[in-house]
Amino acid sequence: MKFIAIAFAAALAAASTAAMAQSAPGQAAQKSERHKLVLQVSDADPAKWNLALNNARNVQEDLGKDNVEVEIVAYGPGLGMLKGDSKVAARLAQALDNNVGLMACENTMHNTKTVRADMYAGIGYVDAGVVHIMKRQREGWAYVRP
Repeated sequence: MKFIAIAFAAALAAASTAAMAQSAPGQAAQKSERHKLVLQVSDADPAKWNLALNNARNVQEDLGKDNVEVEIVAYGPGLGMLKGDSKVAARLAQALDNNVGLMACENTMHNTKTVRADMYAGIGYVDAGVVHIMKRQREGWAYVRP
């Protein structure tokens, strides 16, 4: 009887060790996976832009800049804040320096007859802002509209 108890305890310990070994790689992968955030700005209000830029900075500070990927997508009236003469141009430079993706909607640019030469240097472009946000959400990105 004593032998059966010892054998059972050994088998239980072996199973427990095997389960921990199998879960460890998955846990390490989860810890190393980067967070992803897409922010929408579709308002011409500099206060909304400042809020979105603050959100991006705060997320990077809280999670660690290397642990999070952040994009701000501008379309509709929000596109003006990504122009070269934007009221938040100094903040755009800081965001780009911190690897925040600033994405302009080319549909809005086309509809407003805005050309890339009008835009702030260093930003990115997407065909359609709303579609880009939808795709990001499908890819598992968190979505925030400040």
